[in-house]
Amino acid sequence: MKSWLNRLYVQVFIAIILGGFIGYFLPDVAVTLQPLADGFIKLIKMLLAPVIFGTIVVGIAKMGNLKEVGRIGVRALIYFEVVSTLALVIGLVVVNVMQPGAGMNIDATHIDGSAIAAYAKRAEAQPGIVGFLMDIIPTTMVDAFAKGAMLQIILISLLFGLALVQAGERGRPVVVVVDSLLDALFRIVAMVMRLAPIGAGAGVAFTIGKYGFGTVWSLAYLMLGVYATSILFVVLVLGSVCAWTGFSLTKVLGFFKDEILITFGTCSTEAVMPRMMAKLERLGCEKSVVGLVLPTGYTFNADGTCIYLTMAAIFVAQATNTPLGIGDQLLVLGVLLLTSKGSAGVAGAGFVTLAATLSSIHTVPVAGLVLLLGVDRFMNEARAVTNLIGNAVATIAVAKWEGAFDRDKAEAAYRDRAAAAEDVVPETEAGPALPRPVAAAH
Repeated sequence: MKSWLNRLYVQVFIAIILGGFIGYFLPDVAVTLQPLADGFIKLIKMLLAPVIFGTIVVGIAKMGNLKEVGRIGVRALIYFEVVSTLALVIGLVVVNVMQPGAGMNIDATHIDGSAIAAYAKRAEAQPGIVGFLMDIIPTTMVDAFAKGAMLQIILISLLFGLALVQAGERGRPVVVVVDSLLDALFRIVAMVMRLAPIGAGAGVAFTIGKYGFGTVWSLAYLMLGVYATSILFVVLVLGSVCAWTGFSLTKVLGFFKDEILITFGTCSTEAVMPRMMAKLERLGCEKSVVGLVLPTGYTFNADGTCIYLTMAAIFVAQATNTPLGIGDQLLVLGVLLLTSKGSAGVAGAGFVTLAATLSSIHTVPVAGLVLLLGVDRFMNEARAVTNLIGNAVATIAVAKWEGAFDRDKAEAAYRDRAAAAEDVVPETEAGPALPRPVAAAH
């Protein structure tokens, strides 16, 4: 019993249940727990920049082939575009079939839009295509790390890794230093992850305590549609990718159950990003592929967010009796193909992206987003978990296509589920992993 309770996913699951009870029976106490969830996420986010930098740099330096780096990047981006487009289309089809907003007959002119003023203001600040591309280039290297701008950090890491490849033996000592730093960072991640149950439980308590179940029931049909569509996408689309590339979706879900529960509780995929990188390496994916695909996927492969965006946009149109023909819906789909790429891995980013989308097409009333405020946080859980699973599958798929996947190592990791539930730090040149399960000896 004691060893069972020591498993992280069990602790997180228990914390989520307790958080739900606290949110329901002690809502005043529950809303004060949000700083615990925010604090946990901040602890993880402070490690993201150096972890991403170290993983990409060491991966590219060890790869030693510039053409291979480019091929992996191109394959990953094509995969992201195809799969995220499928997510948008599936969401569009389901929301037209279910018609969750039909019959609500909301008069958009009488909606108090003050509640979404902050989101609308943030949406206006969203850059266009040119601005988005220019923002990838940081003002300074230090500024990119200070802001935690993921795409900027990826660009710097790529350039630094390529430079070390060109330096050859002269760059070898730098690779060893960065690898040693990465080892220390993952040990810090292992320490911080011990707080995951507190962060997840506090996040659930705050959500239920602030918004209550009453709001959920009023828009339950839409929520049911988002959750059902997300499950459908994971099973059919991601399941097909797994079958096509020769690995089991069920095994992947079991292997990453800790991260799925933590993401469900915190509504943030960033909260588990360093741990995902470590476990994907342990599963048999080469460091170079993990370092390139996973961080990039956090920006370009938000499958769950894509599903939510199409369903929410059309729901607002249905609820406000805004007529949308096929052409109008395809326009919404086209705009979302661009705006969805700017959605971050943090809670609430999807709502801002939705506001930006509706503001740009001038067809669906932006004020109608107020209808979603009460349940957005609950739907955030579905889209965050779907995003997480989607990026895990993408990384494994690209690794297999590149011949950068160790099947023996994967099978050993699958067999040792108990060890996979513990904090894992990948082995580096600086020393052995922490802790080192028996199965990882392959």
